[in-house]
Amino acid sequence: MTSEVQDPYPDPRSTKTFASLSVARSPPPPRRRSEAKKESSPPSLASDRRLLSFGMAAKRKMEWAASGAHLRGVPRRAVFAAVGAFAKAVASLLNTTTVHNADTLLRLVRHRPPGVPLLTVSNHMSTLDDPVMWGFKGFPSTDASLARWVLAAEDICFKNAVLSYIFRLGKCIPITRGGGIYQEHMNEALERLSDGEWLHTFPEGKVSQEDGPIRRLKWGTASLIVRAPVTPIVLPIVHHGLQEVMPENYFRGRRPPLPLCNKRINIVVGEPIEFNLPKMREMAITTSRDFSLPTLGWPSASPCGLDEAAQRSLYNAISDRIQAVMESLRIFGKKNLTS
Repeated sequence: MTSEVQDPYPDPRSTKTFASLSVARSPPPPRRRSEAKKESSPPSLASDRRLLSFGMAAKRKMEWAASGAHLRGVPRRAVFAAVGAFAKAVASLLNTTTVHNADTLLRLVRHRPPGVPLLTVSNHMSTLDDPVMWGFKGFPSTDASLARWVLAAEDICFKNAVLSYIFRLGKCIPITRGGGIYQEHMNEALERLSDGEWLHTFPEGKVSQEDGPIRRLKWGTASLIVRAPVTPIVLPIVHHGLQEVMPENYFRGRRPPLPLCNKRINIVVGEPIEFNLPKMREMAITTSRDFSLPTLGWPSASPCGLDEAAQRSLYNAISDRIQAVMESLRIFGKKNLTS
């Protein structure tokens, strides 16, 4: 996820199309009515770019494999049985994992009100954060029906058809880095929240193994909170130690082939973050009047119809709030759980 909507697409109108629109010296030959019906007038450049940027016409990657009805759910259950067992082995057998306030996470995963989605957010310390952070004792990491959906980098987890199929079975939603907060698969994430599901995000956007403050958050998570039909329960989680289990620069700048052992993993689960969205929307409308920024062509955010400047202000305020809570959890964990 990213705070910017990039426009990597070339001009959709080719040289041939431009040539056909130029004024000719002599009138074109007459066409039959049937031929005229087959050709439609070329769309405007702005509309083409809007469709491409927002993913309205994009095809979702292997979405059929993400369905729980795919082959009666057998492949999905097999994947979660294997991956869940792996996570438990790494977190609970090969390493020592300490979890603060695990009961809150377990309660919200198992017993939250019907139809109310859960949105967990965490820092991103290694490529093994998900699924190993769910492998602690007592967590139902092998239960596919209770498992989270997670936003996953398309360029890493969906490189080919085999990986795409496996990660789709694992309830992963591909996200294109630099694709913006209105890309098509963000709509898929919204659909999962609309279904009352559990969605996990890494709002920092990428792995960082530096032992420092929580980095500035991308706006994708905030946009999901605002756009969801039912406001999700937002639960912050901060962990430390997985960067030692799977270090990025283990040998000659590469990761180890297998997770390392005898490390200590600390996980701090916070309390749900409350957002007064009506008040925050009003504040965003007021504060956005003081800014004059170039527009990115975002659509209005339903149902409130905020303009782009107000959306930016609102997403930034929500992201700052989540970042501040996560930083307090990081400091708590460093003082109380690390040796």
